Amino acid sequence: MEPVYRTIIGIARTVFAFEGLKFTVKGDEHIPATGGAVIAINHTGYMDFTYAGLPARRVKRYIRFMAKKEVFDNKISGPIMRALKHIPVDRAAGSDSYRAAVDRLRHGQLVGVYPEATISRSFEIKAFKSGAARMAIEADVPIIPIVIWGAQRVWTKGFPKRLGRTNTPISIAVGEPIAPFEPASELTDKLHATMEVMLADLQREYEHPAGAYWVPARLGGSAPTLEEANRMDLEESEAKARARRLRETGN
Repeated sequence: MEPVYRTIIGIARTVFAFEGLKFTVKGDEHIPATGGAVIAINHTGYMDFTYAGLPARRVKRYIRFMAKKEVFDNKISGPIMRALKHIPVDRAAGSDSYRAAVDRLRHGQLVGVYPEATISRSFEIKAFKSGAARMAIEADVPIIPIVIWGAQRVWTKGFPKRLGRTNTPISIAVGEPIAPFEPASELTDKLHATMEVMLADLQREYEHPAGAYWVPARLGGSAPTLEEANRMDLEESEAKARARRLRETGN
């Protein structure tokens, strides 16, 4: 029994109804009724993790998400994240969170990860980190890809949140489980290619207004290209590193 998680999901669904979000979910039969699995999700917005758990409810299961430690440190979100048994990730010391995730997988839980590590400003699928593949291999569990489209319209990096009644359509697709195999680099490549195809399929069924900020450049939107977005991410990362050095040195 998961009374806290169940209550949070009930609250979330009430919020979704208030916002008028219109969900289309396909492939949820690929979520196993039992056993561990890595749930790999594309990352376009701050709210997409709240939508990614919906397919698992078909078999009354819960996903334990890996999330940055700062979320757990927050006095409001921290207690909730711990009550839901999510997994904190300290990017300066990631081995503990990795071990915790593998242990959860071996004990039959579903662990949600973002292989891109950060939100994709281009809304295309960025290059993947190998963590999802390595966890699946070590725990000997499948990877189940989930692709979400439309979440970036609700709240994404660099744009105001739209949490009122927007009637936004959000499409979710669950792919067939990918059995683990080595090397991890090849499994990562297969996962990336699979999710690119899944995303393209969802996009074909979705209306994309020309010039909209949430529409990829490839589809006629004003979002940056993947290359431009990668450059923006690099510049932001370098700026944060400079600021951190200044704080540490006091100069």
